[in-house]
Amino acid sequence: MPRSGGPGQDHLAEVAVGLDPAVRLPDLVEGEDGVDDGTDPPLFQEREDVVAEGGDGGGLLVGGPPAHHRADHGQPPGEEEPEVELPFVPVVDDVAGPAQPVLFDMDVVGPDGLSLADRSVGLLSREVPSFATGELVVVPGSSPAPHPDRKVRTIRVEVEKGLAVDGELFAATVMATLNDPRSWGGDGSMSFARTDGSADIRVVLATPDKVDAMCAPLNTHGDYSCGRYGHAAINYARWVTGTEEYLQISDITTYRQYVVNHEVGHLLGRQHTRCPGAGERAPVMQQQSVRVAPCVANPWPFPDNPVG
Repeated sequence: MPRSGGPGQDHLAEVAVGLDPAVRLPDLVEGEDGVDDGTDPPLFQEREDVVAEGGDGGGLLVGGPPAHHRADHGQPPGEEEPEVELPFVPVVDDVAGPAQPVLFDMDVVGPDGLSLADRSVGLLSREVPSFATGELVVVPGSSPAPHPDRKVRTIRVEVEKGLAVDGELFAATVMATLNDPRSWGGDGSMSFARTDGSADIRVVLATPDKVDAMCAPLNTHGDYSCGRYGHAAINYARWVTGTEEYLQISDITTYRQYVVNHEVGHLLGRQHTRCPGAGERAPVMQQQSVRVAPCVANPWPFPDNPVG
């Protein structure tokens, strides 16, 4: 049975074995054309005289057999060697294909009670205190507007001291939401840059008590967020848990995007709107934290804009 590959078959192809150089294994060579000669030699024969190229450890060698195994096996004239069916050896392509995307369930909860969705926005705990220190800490850092040719609105992100939050991840979530093609710059009118200095808009994550104080005289009842006086004050309890209705019809990530866009929308001059009709997409300025139905949850001002 001729072997494909032409004259080069007498050259052995080496496959490296990742072993400790101090451990020597005998080198193995496949028998001639995969045919048994009737004397039951092993399918792979030991070659102790071959050293793996590039190292002093042994190697697994695949290719032609040693010369003594290719010699005449002494079969009587005219009698054919019996064929032996050998086990299938898979051929591995030495060129790796493109990596396939790995999808994660963002709602899977770990032993600490946090989901991937929680971790991605900087939550370090799901405990919700009603009050903390009352001191707001600016998250350090800045990032340019992705569209500097538009009107640039600057954003400063702050977190109440004492909350179990990674400020950098929270700030990244805010900016990713506002600069999403479906957010307020989706009509080409604006773009958002982050700063830790003076800013057009402050986005603040704070306890219910602190938000109530920042929103007064508007009564947020310890439950709601607000956008006024130049700050979008986000209620930490809502940020962590969302609302029961919203989680039944959507997910916590969508709710968090909605809260950022809704409260910043107020600072851009947008007022509340109502659900236009049953089954229709809720406008982002609808008070979806109060009630979404009979509309469908929607966190974006321009939800039909393509992403990416």
